[in-house]
Amino acid sequence: MSEKHVVVQGATLKCKFSVEPKLDTLKVKTHSRHYANDKGAESKLIATDKEIGQTLEKNTFGKCKMQPNGSGDYLPCQAVITKWSGFYEKVTLSNKGKILLEDSKGTCPIGGADCIEVDKHGQKAELNRQNLKNAKSEVLKQINPMVDVKELFAIEHTDEGIIYS
Repeated sequence: MSEKHVVVQGATLKCKFSVEPKLDTLKVKTHSRHYANDKGAESKLIATDKEIGQTLEKNTFGKCKMQPNGSGDYLPCQAVITKWSGFYEKVTLSNKGKILLEDSKGTCPIGGADCIEVDKHGQKAELNRQNLKNAKSEVLKQINPMVDVKELFAIEHTDEGIIYS
């Protein structure tokens, strides 16, 4: 699991049978307890294999290639996820669900097994103090040659010279 991202609320999904390729946004509805990469624990709920049914924001991926209407066009998709595959089996959350990963796939009753894929997992990288401490000096110097980030941690900062009013 260390090399795959956990899927969270706000992840975008796509269907391989969408005519336009449209995306839809995943909404976690089965729990309100477990968060990933979210300091305030307010928006990035971890998605599980229990996110089934109409668990998308719009519940559609546009027109569906599996539903021709007979006049050369296609009927609109009505996205309903019936099950997930490729989830992380070693952890079970409080909703009895297994964690979805960026390569997990959803099943739709019309498109069949594994037709719904994760486009973006929904997490955003947040730079923090520990990231800078762990970063290689050579890489940091190439990114910003004007600043020695390691030196910033070595200097003890004071408020000397600051006038408070």
